[in-house]
Amino acid sequence: MRISELSRRSGVPVATIKFYLREGLLPKGEATSATQARYSEGHLRRLRLVRALTEVAGVPLARVRRLLDAVDDTGLELHDLLGTVQYTLAADEAGDASGDAPEAERVERLLAGLDWRVSPFSPDRRALGRALEAMERLGFSPDPALLARYAAAAHTAAELDVAGIDPDAPRERTVEYMAVCCTLMERAFASMRRMAQEDVSARTLHGRARREEERSGDASPAADAPGA
Repeated sequence: MRISELSRRSGVPVATIKFYLREGLLPKGEATSATQARYSEGHLRRLRLVRALTEVAGVPLARVRRLLDAVDDTGLELHDLLGTVQYTLAADEAGDASGDAPEAERVERLLAGLDWRVSPFSPDRRALGRALEAMERLGFSPDPALLARYAAAAHTAAELDVAGIDPDAPRERTVEYMAVCCTLMERAFASMRRMAQEDVSARTLHGRARREEERSGDASPAADAPGA
C-alpha cells in the first residue's frame, strides 16, 4: 500500500507518518521509485502500536523507541515483553527510583503474604509505597486485611487481562493490547468502581438518618400510647 492508504487505514496523518519514518519509529517502506514506497501490513501494525502508545497511553517518544526495541527483540520472551510495557507505563506514577520508599517494608510484607512473583525492579512497588505513605499521613492507613482483599480483586482483574493475550499474535498486537488494558481499561475500572460506590452508598447510607429517626419514633413510649 502507498503512504496515503497507510494513513487512511491507520487514521494517522501522512505528515505524522513521515515524522515517524524520520525518527526511526516506523521502518522504511519498499522503494518503488525515487519518491514512492510501498508499505505492508507490518507497517500498519507498527503504526497502530505507536499511535496507541502515544495517543492512548501518553508515552513519550523516547520511551516508545525503547518499547519498539523490545518488540523487535525476538529473544525476549512474552512475559518480559509485557513487563517492559508495564514498567514503561508505570514509570511516571512511581516517581524517583532513588532510595527506599518509606513504606517499602510494608509493601514487601504485603507481597510476601500474597506470594506474588513481582520483580524487585517493579516501579509499582514504589508507586504503592508512595500511596500508602500518603494515606498514612492523612490518617487513613488501611489495615493488612483490607489490603489483602483489594489485592484479591486486583489479581482477579489481572487474570482477565492476561487471559485476553494470544501468545501466537504478532508482538505489536500484544503490546498494543497491553497498552490499552493498562490505560483505558484501568480508567474504565476506576469509573465502574466509583459508580459501584454510589450504588452501595444509595443502598446503605441514603436516608439512613431518616430511617433511624423512624425506628426511634416507633420505639418511643409516645408512639405506643393510645391515640398517639
